[in-house]
Amino acid sequence: MTATRLFARTIVRLSPESEDEDVTGFLQGLVTNDVAGTLPVYAALLTPQGKTLFDFIVWPAGNGEMLVDCEAALADDLVKRLSLYRLRRKIAIARDDSLAVHWAGHMGDGGARDPRLSALGERWLAPATNEDRSADHAWCKHRLSLGVPEGRDELGDILWLETNAAELNGVSFGKGCYIGQENTARMNWRQKINRRLVVVPLDRSDDKRRKAAHEDFGLAVDHLRVEDIDPATSPEWMREALTAADRSEAD
Repeated sequence: MTATRLFARTIVRLSPESEDEDVTGFLQGLVTNDVAGTLPVYAALLTPQGKTLFDFIVWPAGNGEMLVDCEAALADDLVKRLSLYRLRRKIAIARDDSLAVHWAGHMGDGGARDPRLSALGERWLAPATNEDRSADHAWCKHRLSLGVPEGRDELGDILWLETNAAELNGVSFGKGCYIGQENTARMNWRQKINRRLVVVPLDRSDDKRRKAAHEDFGLAVDHLRVEDIDPATSPEWMREALTAADRSEAD
């Protein structure tokens, strides 16, 4: 059996407990992306200041339910955070370990394109089984090779736009309010992103700016000033943003 399961990921299920409850509307008012349109989408839950708490992928589930593909180690924390915002609404929010997240580095097996970047490959959800084999190591290597950070260790407590969320399709600037929206929208309007997360060789990483080290791959994720990032060694999807920043500085 091909190794495709991401054991570091799990599912949080949001379910309406009454016919008039709107799970989509509830989540729409909290997260950075438009979950009322085509799914799956990449999104995050932020602090009121616009800093990253959780990043995840939102999937449809039918029957008014929604599924959140998130870090397994933080799933319980995400459930608690979402439950704080539920207040008196009749919505069940719970971890669902009966489902597994799967990944392949190519398209064509019937999965959904990773909403961040086509080159990341495809993902799908399926019932968890004892025969599932781990693809976590291969997935981590693949996404880092494309310069894509994810998870609390790499993104935590960083302004959402500084994680390259706009370039990786993780934010909608037209969907309306959500937690942290004011500062995020202001940064976008001013086109003022001072730092970005970048994947760099570990031996060239600045330990003062390092968010995470991946010694197995000889790579690190650093939070660097834009002027210190070399567009020539950056992933293609980031270069346009860096070039635009250079033009803005020149003007």
